[in-house]
Amino acid sequence: MSPAAASPDPDAPRFRVRPPANWINDPNGPFRWRGRYHLFYQHNPDAPVHTNVHWGHVSSPDLARWQHHPLALTPSPGGPDEAGCWSGCVVDDDGVPTAVYTGVDRDHAGLGTICLAPAADPDDEALAEWKPLPTPVVAGPPDGLDVVMFRDPFVFRHDGRRWALVGAGHADGTPSVLLYDCDDLSDWRFAGVLIDGGDPVATAVFGDTAVGWECPQLCETPGGEWVLVVSLWDNEPRNTGFLTGRLEAGADGGPRFTARAGGRLDHGRDFYAPAVLQEADRALMWGWSWEARAQAEIDRAGWAGVLTVPRVVDVHPDGTLRVTPAPELRLLRAREPFATGPGPTPLPRAYDLTVTAREQTTVRLLRSASGADLTLHVDPARGTLTLDRSGRPRTARQDDAPVVVPVPRGEQLAVRVLVDGSLYEVFAGDRATVTERVYRRPDDVPELLVTGDGASVTGWEQVPPTPGR
Repeated sequence: MSPAAASPDPDAPRFRVRPPANWINDPNGPFRWRGRYHLFYQHNPDAPVHTNVHWGHVSSPDLARWQHHPLALTPSPGGPDEAGCWSGCVVDDDGVPTAVYTGVDRDHAGLGTICLAPAADPDDEALAEWKPLPTPVVAGPPDGLDVVMFRDPFVFRHDGRRWALVGAGHADGTPSVLLYDCDDLSDWRFAGVLIDGGDPVATAVFGDTAVGWECPQLCETPGGEWVLVVSLWDNEPRNTGFLTGRLEAGADGGPRFTARAGGRLDHGRDFYAPAVLQEADRALMWGWSWEARAQAEIDRAGWAGVLTVPRVVDVHPDGTLRVTPAPELRLLRAREPFATGPGPTPLPRAYDLTVTAREQTTVRLLRSASGADLTLHVDPARGTLTLDRSGRPRTARQDDAPVVVPVPRGEQLAVRVLVDGSLYEVFAGDRATVTERVYRRPDDVPELLVTGDGASVTGWEQVPPTPGR
């Protein structure tokens, strides 16, 4: 459990990763080191606003209990990261954990540099101290491509070599993912464009929704399929997308991504900039959920942003994405369920709920005296899941339209709902996810009521893990 759990704010998540106060955005550098998970994130330690970006740092033995550590990266006066230590990753460089991140100086004009920061003591299990190098390993985008957005390095391995992706946007409005050979982490060589917005699959699923692809992430599933995740940027964050396919050798020997399918990574409106961790038998992913309320409310609360639960990423035979909550999250379940029937049943502040619907089913999560209930409508026959928040707009963007998610038609659909304070994460089977922020109002009653023939219901309160679990 995070120290942030002590917050008196009822909208504050208690079990998800966020600092005790102030700002958090992109998750960075998920990394496993000596049996412990480390996760970093962009963080302003001084205020709940998006500026003065450092790297915060937490670690966990089990993905359920998180411990905060001192700041990992701090902007260096006069250095290449003077105006912020922005997104990146962490790699094992011959036994030395090393942060690979975007540095921004005072004159960056939208273009970042690629910086390195090795851990000061690899034998320190907490990895509490990092030492940024004074000179970027990549000073800017390659010549000749007219790149106007350049940031967010991600390092991966393929065919025995180490490569890196960098998110980019070009002057003509085309987004792309650039590729670098970085087998020697101190010597990066531009190796072409991995894929760009002109790819026919990318065009079909993303359209022209982005002028740049931020935070490119690449992972390989147990079945050998590759998943490319990009954040679709158009002067302000929009949403996220995925492509599934193969890595194949390009004309110059470097890999190129051949897509066969793609789509929206999350169908909600409060999910962005995911980061992935490649493990031997699975890939994990965290996303950033921003605030959807006015800045004055954020200032009063004293905190902004939260990371989602870790999600396991895989691919269905048809090339679509399979996303499920990490099984370790069961460690947060109370020993006995609080709900095993349709209700009405009071809902705790944090819970893990599964409803399996065979017919049209409505799941009410918040009851409001004004009639603006928060509900899920499940229709297995039509193949839809609808999150209906009509009448309770997301204050920052004034948007309360229902979210309708298509899922395969079938005899039943299992819907899992993970709620922690204002963070709602909905998993429609293993086919689609919806992440939204919902803030309780004075007339709201958190109450579960399930209506529909034959629906099965099980709900657990989320509580701090007990010893031995």
